[in-house]
Amino acid sequence: MGGLPTENTSSTLALTGSQQNHGSTVTKPSPDTKPKKKICCACPDTKKLRDECIVEHGEDACAKWIEAHRKCLRAEGFNV
Repeated sequence: MGGLPTENTSSTLALTGSQQNHGSTVTKPSPDTKPKKKICCACPDTKKLRDECIVEHGEDACAKWIEAHRKCLRAEGFNV
């Protein structure tokens, strides 16, 4: 078959993984960088926790989850 050898593929994957770990520092996106997703689709985990908390306990009791969701959105490139 005409594909790449498995050993090259696995070493490429290992290199990609190590590059991701190496660049794990938090950087602020430049103002002209567009987010890759729509805001409604970004951070589904924190959005779900935030929404459930607000429905059950009210907005005032959920500041921790609201801020966690905002932090996630900022990391995705949104200005919130």
